[in-house]
Amino acid sequence: MSTADIKKLLKTDKLIIGTDRVVKGLRKGTLSMIYMSSNCPEDIRNEVEHYSKLTETKIEKLKEPNDELGAVCKKSFSISLLGVLK
Repeated sequence: MSTADIKKLLKTDKLIIGTDRVVKGLRKGTLSMIYMSSNCPEDIRNEVEHYSKLTETKIEKLKEPNDELGAVCKKSFSISLLGVLK
């Protein structure tokens, strides 16, 4: 996925930003896809991979680090996880 695709998703109401919201969405089964930064912390990565197996949600690992992902999303903070709602 390219940064242009992420920018398109930002214009819709289907993109959720942040670890807590993505994990909560995974538990509820409301996500269709997850985008993970290249330097996502290992404990978060393991938790997300576990829940994604249970809910059969796809994970795409991006080549961008979390600080760059934050800049793409026009946020002043780092972003490790993005989720796309069903």
